Amino acid sequence: MVSKESRQEIRAKKHMKIRKRFSGTAERPRLAVFRSNNHVYAQVIDDVAGKTLVSASTLEKDIKAELKNTDDIDAATKIGDVVAKRALEKGIKAVVFDRGGYIYHGKVEALAEAARKAGLEF
Repeated sequence: MVSKESRQEIRAKKHMKIRKRFSGTAERPRLAVFRSNNHVYAQVIDDVAGKTLVSASTLEKDIKAELKNTDDIDAATKIGDVVAKRALEKGIKAVVFDRGGYIYHGKVEALAEAARKAGLEF
């Protein structure tokens, strides 16, 4: 019987292929997305310095209080909006989008579109 590779391993391989192509710098940091079964996370990262500049997730109490569920498209939209506003406050206008090996669809797409609408350029 042929055993299938797990979805998590496939996503990790895709993510490494994507990460080979680009890196976040101080001028244009990387907007990294991670989604679990229960939460959505986003970070703006300067890979050269190895620092997270801005982050937002559905684990934060003030964000969690505004949401009905922490794992749906509405939650991803809220996280995209919050991370973009926090980045703009720090003077970050342009980022490189890192979809984390996920398909650009659903929650990942909603987060990206919300960040663009809030003012981030990518």
